[in-house]
Formats: sequence, structure tokens, C-alpha cells
Amino acid sequence: MTTKVEGKVLVLERTFQAPRELVFAMFKEPKHLARWWGPKGWTLPVCTIDFRPGGVWHYCMRSADGRMESWGKAVYHEIVEPERIVYVDYFSDENGNEAEDMPETLIAMEFIERDGKTTIVNRAQYASAEALQKVLDMGMLAGITETWDRLESLLQDLAE
Repeated sequence: MTTKVEGKVLVLERTFQAPRELVFAMFKEPKHLARWWGPKGWTLPVCTIDFRPGGVWHYCMRSADGRMESWGKAVYHEIVEPERIVYVDYFSDENGNEAEDMPETLIAMEFIERDGKTTIVNRAQYASAEALQKVLDMGMLAGITETWDRLESLLQDLAE
């Protein structure tokens, strides 16, 4: 995965050994997300998705020992299958209430297929460079790297 910071935008890019339609499906179906979303050792015991513009994805990541939970909520703005997903990502509570003390993120994901492989370009825009730094300081980059590693592993399993 390549990463770069452009002011208040974090750009992540990674190529997966799978066709675009399959990679895209991993982001829209709860049965798939439950198998890979979250850092290594974390589970996704709650995952509800209304995959349409204006729809909401609400989820809970739980640590392996069950002591920590991290709730999130995304509101979809644009979906062009299998090319693009745009949504606003929030930290939330179990009721979907947005955490006001945590930064929100405008995420634009592009799915680009070349030679049977799919490159995801993920642009995460924050309100400020300070808000971006806050999530980086929380370990977000390590978490997303492990999460995408789990996606790669699942895609390999599905290919076999």
C-alpha cells in the first residue's frame, strides 16, 4: 500500500489480485465485510448496510479479548458500481449517534481494474490537517493496513 498526505487529505492506494466486481462486492455486502473489516484480531459483530446514496452503514468492531469496541457509521453520498463509492465516515456510538469530539472523514474510493487486478485509490479528506493528524496519532494507518491485509487474504481464499 502506498500512502501520502496532501494537506488535509490522506491518499491510500493498493492493488489486489482480484477482478474489480469482486473487490467492489467486498465493500457492499455485510456477509463479506464481517469477514475482513477491522484490524487483525478484531471482529465485526454488528454490520448493517443500506447500500444506496443516502443509505447508512453502521458497524461495531470488537477487539479479540472483547474489552474494546469501536463503533462507526458511514452515510453514502455516491455509488457507481463497480467504479466508485463516496461516503462520510463518522465515529459513532451503538445507536448511530455521531461522536462530536472525533473528526469526520469524506471518503472517495475508486476501483480501477487492470489486467485482472484491482487498484483501490482511497482519498480521505478531513476538515483540517490537525483532524487528519489526530486519527494518524490514534494508529489509523496501521489499522487500515491490517484491514486491507485481511481483505487481500479473503480475496485469495475466494479465488482458490
